[in-house]
Amino acid sequence: MTDSFSAALERSAALEARIAAAPDELRMLTGDRPTGSLHVGHYFGSIRNRLRLQEAGVEILQLIADYQVITDREVAGDIRGNVRNLLLDNLASGLDPARCTIFTHSAVPALNQLLLPFLSLVSVAELQRNPTVKDEAATAGITSISGLMLTYPVHQAADILFCKATVVPVGKDQLPHIEQTRVVARRFNERYGATFPEPGALLSEATNVLGTDGTKMSKSKGNVIELRMSADETAKKLKGAKTDSDRHITYDPEHRPEVANLLTIASMCEGTDPATIAEEIGDGGGGGLKKRVTEAVNTYFAPLRARRAELADDLGYVDGVLRQGNERANQIADATLAEVREAMGMSYP
Repeated sequence: MTDSFSAALERSAALEARIAAAPDELRMLTGDRPTGSLHVGHYFGSIRNRLRLQEAGVEILQLIADYQVITDREVAGDIRGNVRNLLLDNLASGLDPARCTIFTHSAVPALNQLLLPFLSLVSVAELQRNPTVKDEAATAGITSISGLMLTYPVHQAADILFCKATVVPVGKDQLPHIEQTRVVARRFNERYGATFPEPGALLSEATNVLGTDGTKMSKSKGNVIELRMSADETAKKLKGAKTDSDRHITYDPEHRPEVANLLTIASMCEGTDPATIAEEIGDGGGGGLKKRVTEAVNTYFAPLRARRAELADDLGYVDGVLRQGNERANQIADATLAEVREAMGMSYP
């Protein structure tokens, strides 16, 4: 374990203690890219944690990162439709607009204007060394990194610092971005005076949920179970899920990853240990396993899907939630930008 990861673990544990002791003193920033509807991997990996913090009393800002869609692709797709789908998924999951500010990148000019002074604090060499940018470029098959993608970590720093977020839930692979944000905050404070808190990464303990083919869940691969799917669509998707030839079901993530993944999905929906579920299925084979997972997923997500259908029939309300969230985010961003200008000596009569 590296020293930097050890430090991140310690900060994450300290954040959990603060959440338990004084949640009203914290502000969390998290986000989704509007590239399609959310799926069960998003739910168990991120959304359920948002709901936990919301119930604990932490103030939540939920970013729909529409500008990030163009960081690694030439064709952005139906951004407007995808933004609405993300709204529906998050609201149906339980995010409460009375306690959560949901907003889009492109609607908050002052947030994006922070990118300019922040870029002056970071060298090109530092940006080129960022491992997350390299990994995302490789995943997208990009050989020539655009200026937007190269500066993506600094744009993410603006996302976090514009609202002075103190908590950012991430997986281990996103730690370099949070560390870059902490560096930007520290350097700005050293150069211009105390302005920004250094945010902490709240490391997710969620198990990585794979797609139905045993690889990373990705809509482009067609291996996802979307939150908005009907019960029949879910059953059809899981019927084609990859297992193996051994009829006796066991929980063995190392040697039977596809079977273990399906057991994990069932366990998260049922709140039961995956090994116990495997014992109960026994010699039921892949068919028995898929039936159990299908029932678990459809039962767990039935209330969410019903709520989503209701929201889809009241798009005026849904659009109003985003409009109010954008207004609130602009108020926060304008105040922060004014503070930054004052600190930099750029506040004029």
